[in-house]
Amino acid sequence: METLVAQVAPAPYVTVPLAATITGLSEKAIRRKIEDGKWVVGREFVRSPDGGIFISLKGYQRWLERAGV
Repeated sequence: METLVAQVAPAPYVTVPLAATITGLSEKAIRRKIEDGKWVVGREFVRSPDGGIFISLKGYQRWLERAGV
């Protein structure tokens, strides 16, 4: 019997609820950073054609690393 192994790569952009799970930030904290302008569209997040918010995992990582400098 042959075992099949599926490799899954993380998506570059994730929904706010999934970003909250991944980062440990609350959904409210993520939305507040966007509303307050601390996270910038095209850098930490993008908007889908229908207005949804998707968080850039690389953008989040860069933001976090800048905060620690």
